[in-house]
Amino acid sequence: MLTIINKKPDGHRMNVSSLIRPSLTRTNLIRFSLTKFLAQILSIFCLLSSFALTSTAANAAQNSITSIKYAALPGNRIQISLELSEQAVTPLSFTIDDPARIAFDFADTSSQLPKRSQPIGIGIAQSVTAISTKTKTRVILNLTEVVPYQITTEGNTVIITLDSEATGAIYEPSSTAAAPATSASDTVRFSNQMRGIDKIDFRRGDEGEGRIVINLTEANIPMDISEEFGKVVVKFLGINLPDELRQTLDVLDFATPVKTISSFEEEGNVRIEIEPINSNYEHVAYQANNIFTIELKEISKEELEEVKQEKFGYTGERLSLNFQDIPVRAVLQLIADFTSLNVVVSDSVDGNLTLRLKNVPWDQALDIILKAKGLSKRESGTVMMIAPSEEIAAQEKIDLEAQRSITELAPIRTAFFNINFAKVTELAALFSGGESGSGDDVVSTGILSPRGSAIVDERTNTLIIKDTQDVISEIRRTLKKLDIPIRQVMISSRIVIATDEFTKELGSRFGVTRAASNSDGFGVTTGTFQGADTIASSGISNIQAGGSAEPFTVPSGISAADRLNVNLATSGAAAGSLAFAVLTGSTLIDLEISALQAENEGEVISSPRVVTADRHEAHIEQGVEIPYLSASSSGATQIEFKKAVLSIEVTPQITPDDRIIMDLAVNNDTVGDIFAGIP
Repeated sequence: MLTIINKKPDGHRMNVSSLIRPSLTRTNLIRFSLTKFLAQILSIFCLLSSFALTSTAANAAQNSITSIKYAALPGNRIQISLELSEQAVTPLSFTIDDPARIAFDFADTSSQLPKRSQPIGIGIAQSVTAISTKTKTRVILNLTEVVPYQITTEGNTVIITLDSEATGAIYEPSSTAAAPATSASDTVRFSNQMRGIDKIDFRRGDEGEGRIVINLTEANIPMDISEEFGKVVVKFLGINLPDELRQTLDVLDFATPVKTISSFEEEGNVRIEIEPINSNYEHVAYQANNIFTIELKEISKEELEEVKQEKFGYTGERLSLNFQDIPVRAVLQLIADFTSLNVVVSDSVDGNLTLRLKNVPWDQALDIILKAKGLSKRESGTVMMIAPSEEIAAQEKIDLEAQRSITELAPIRTAFFNINFAKVTELAALFSGGESGSGDDVVSTGILSPRGSAIVDERTNTLIIKDTQDVISEIRRTLKKLDIPIRQVMISSRIVIATDEFTKELGSRFGVTRAASNSDGFGVTTGTFQGADTIASSGISNIQAGGSAEPFTVPSGISAADRLNVNLATSGAAAGSLAFAVLTGSTLIDLEISALQAENEGEVISSPRVVTADRHEAHIEQGVEIPYLSASSSGATQIEFKKAVLSIEVTPQITPDDRIIMDLAVNNDTVGDIFAGIP
């Protein structure tokens, strides 16, 4: 689970599940409400899409959710029962604080519910939604606020009980995988002592930012981040803080925007207050598994003011207004004089108002006055027109109808477009589009008007458009963006035979050679007849020369193997060996031990390359075609071929940042048993 919070120091509270920052001032209530609404929509979308992206398993789910029942219990409790087709196991769960959601993940489970979402409408429970993929189903409870809950499994039923009156800890299963139920009733309960903070650490980042790292016992502990009285406050709901972590850390010497870090318990929650040195900072918080990190980074005053203006939305020069029962037209005249704008006020604008505005931007003051009196404004060049909203809407409707009439009466023209890179038939279909709706509400989904047409000349790849001049101009602008060369990708592959084999050999060579003489003659012992003959011949030659038989000539060099009684060396030329010879008296002992290990990891068969366009499939294959006889219904036979290949299907996608995403499908055929001559 990864949660990101990015917030500028604007003095407003923002929940961890929101990625859209609220407005800076309380006066901008409409903008703040819209932003908060978008934040809730975005958090729901992230909750649903992140779950859909996590399902990649290929095996079908074994269990399924067949029905969902709910009922109110005494004590403001709500019971939600999920019926499964087989034995139920305890699902994993986590919560989102804003908007209030509790999600339950059922592994290896599908959804057989008739509807994806169904309303509940009991107390804090608004509705329940079930989203199913191949191997998971996520059940989401939509609540008005996050409350404690417990999970019970009874046979094929998972029972979720919401306690809207309870305070303190929020009971949830841990983030580890749940084991199958071992009894008919298995209730999961966790106390405060199991949920908490293990460690609070402070570090200085590479760019001078202050980084507070908090180790949690669980990844799904609900939390809330806000700014209160110039401090960044992090609340962890329903957990305990060890005594050794209830402290205030002075980190001023680290040269970061952080001055102190205080951690303590407050009303059953853990509160961590981060006091910055000054207000020139921004903070970002994120969580990865059980590690929650919040960073404070210093920004300049110019950057801070720019951010405030961007969020505030008003950049006009400030003014103060204090009037009692003044005509609206007079106030508009004052603003026009203050700004030197050209203002046209409709005759239907009348009435009085009382207002007191102090040091506010003039454009904000104008918006407040217009909203208070039901007026709207339209700007054309340097002129601003002010009139009642109904009058402006009616005028715009008249203008649109007049424009439509002009379009219907405009002359038809013909234009020729030579297409360079795209297929002219595809562009013609794109511009023609289709129609949706019925009766008078038929709407064209293409660029051509109802009076226009597109003609294709495939021989010259020319597109002929007959339509009004405005449509032809729009098609010309569109073709400049569409008729461009598509980037291509060259895909290189390696087809190899991969093995994981090795050979071990152990060998030895051993020999004993001895030659001795006395008055009766001499004796020779060695490994081979050739070696004994060499030694004996040398002794005879010495005696014939009139002397003693000694010294004897022992085989050496390339004939040294004649001294060996055992000659079982390894066959590899690169084998390692250890050899020694011992000469004592008239005895020579030879010994050599050798060892060899040969590895055979793979063999490259070929290295094919293929060039394909962006988002177009490329096919690479290597193998054989197996012939076989095929008989038709008439009895005639013919030779057909069946492929047995190693193939790769690749579809590349070039991203805007010049990276490549490739969808690969690898197939390796092997010849199986042949029945009746057919493989």
